[in-house]
Amino acid sequence: MQTTDSAGDTMPRLREVAKKDASEVVARYYQALFGDRDPVEEPGTATGTPGNWWTVFALVPYIFEHATNHFGMFGMFTDKSVSQLDASIRELGILRVGYTQGSQFVFSQHCKAARRFGLSDEKISAIPYWEVSEHFDARDRAILAWTDALILQGGRAADELFAALHSHLSDEEILELTYHVMGYNLHAVCCKALRLEYDDVPERIRELPIPADGKIADWAGSA
Repeated sequence: MQTTDSAGDTMPRLREVAKKDASEVVARYYQALFGDRDPVEEPGTATGTPGNWWTVFALVPYIFEHATNHFGMFGMFTDKSVSQLDASIRELGILRVGYTQGSQFVFSQHCKAARRFGLSDEKISAIPYWEVSEHFDARDRAILAWTDALILQGGRAADELFAALHSHLSDEEILELTYHVMGYNLHAVCCKALRLEYDDVPERIRELPIPADGKIADWAGSA
């Protein structure tokens, strides 16, 4: 069931933390993202999202800090990235995570990040059908196949796939790629389950009624 407020607008499934109730760590991010606004009373970020990932994760400050520390690895809200992984590699994996998990929020946001770090519009558009796209080279295909093995196959990655990936990336790069892919898998799943940001949508898989004058078909073939 979709949660709505008194005006009928959809809302996250968990309560949000107002600016006045935010911890010191959370308050710093609120100021950076929302300025002087209370993001619960006046939602919206510069990228057009509602911003309720931040206000809901703020419920548990140590989880909020853990998540934002992950973002900080590659330079978000920090002066310097500590990541040794090429940003385009990371974003290629995260894009595929967003798409395969059906998270509009993760996919949409990282289309923009991927473009900023040098991925072409052709590659971004071809993420849904990378297996048959001519826009990806051998390294890209190994990265995308590795991402699919992690997300769609629960980590069941064949030795041959690992060897292909390892021919392009170092041990350190593979570990970092794997960590980022699985980290954003967490965010994709959480956003869908908690109805956050662009993933605040009703379930689309449901029974549809037959026409009023229709007959119920006996699909099982019984009398």
